[in-house]
Amino acid sequence: MWLAIILLPWKPYSTREHLDRCHFKNGHSLGEVTVLIPARNEALTLKESLPSVLSQGPDLKVIVVDDCSEDDTSLVAKDILGSQGEVIKGRPCPEGWSGKLWALEQGLAHVKTPFVLLMDADILLEDGILYSALSSLKELRVDMVSLMAWLRMDNLVEKLFMPAFIYFFKLLYPFKLANGPSRLIAAAAGGFILVKSDTLRNIGAFSSIKEAIIDDCTLARSIKKSGGRIFIGLTKCVRSIRQYSHLADIWQMVSRTAYTQLHYNPALLVVATLLMVVAFVVPIVGLFSSQFSTTIISFSALFVMFVSYLPVLRYYNLSPILGLTLPFVAFLYLAMTWSSAWQHYFGKGVHWRGRYIKH
Repeated sequence: MWLAIILLPWKPYSTREHLDRCHFKNGHSLGEVTVLIPARNEALTLKESLPSVLSQGPDLKVIVVDDCSEDDTSLVAKDILGSQGEVIKGRPCPEGWSGKLWALEQGLAHVKTPFVLLMDADILLEDGILYSALSSLKELRVDMVSLMAWLRMDNLVEKLFMPAFIYFFKLLYPFKLANGPSRLIAAAAGGFILVKSDTLRNIGAFSSIKEAIIDDCTLARSIKKSGGRIFIGLTKCVRSIRQYSHLADIWQMVSRTAYTQLHYNPALLVVATLLMVVAFVVPIVGLFSSQFSTTIISFSALFVMFVSYLPVLRYYNLSPILGLTLPFVAFLYLAMTWSSAWQHYFGKGVHWRGRYIKH
């Protein structure tokens, strides 16, 4: 299994699909772009993220949709944007919509530019990255450019789980295949999605995916099904300022969508569990086998696993020693997936941004 992963021609573990050209000096006109930010209870994060948006370049339009916040989100956004942007007071979420998509749908009605950047409120942009993304979209002749934000990896919990999160995401959605013509694989990272406005409207905008829990990948799939092309890559120039201080924070984030990835299918949950056990648990057990050949095979499997994890660790400037923790982290991610399934069948949903999301 591990040899197959390492030998796959599309190299899902690699970091070669990336966009780090944020060396462009700000000053290029961005009059073609509107930044659309849904925000629910994001007063603190907007104080950091909005200035980084406004500094990207002149003529940029910014729309913040206050998704029925219970804090000072609207006041903070208006104070920072001034005359450079618009704050829309969102209406209550109708039945059948996810809150974020409903906020984006309301904001899209105010977008008049050829391109729109769908951006999370907790995203910090390095100078020049928006112009770089726009230039890449035009050069590659794609309809959408999505960049996987650099997640916080400051404390021990974040260093253990965040690189593994990206590693597993790339195994599930190989970027090279997602960027290819096949409609079977499509992926996006919801923190930063630059898309043609016409393409968005031609697929029915957000009303066509209004119930989606994994809205970013669902949007990418819809664009590819309509004949559009996409690009997804890593970047060091789009950074998330969301902090995950405790395991419980990451557990909540993962369990919100993990069972959705398996299409709420118990059979797929069992298959995924068996694969994870074979890939990560069996080699550990095999190290203690009395048979020398079993020990060698187990060690070899763990070594190949370690090698496949190194590109992600290197990209994020993390110690290779963290590669030794991958089996333990993978086991906890599996537990989070089962927790997600439990919430689906027996819980009232995952608590997220003051709402309960029922799978």
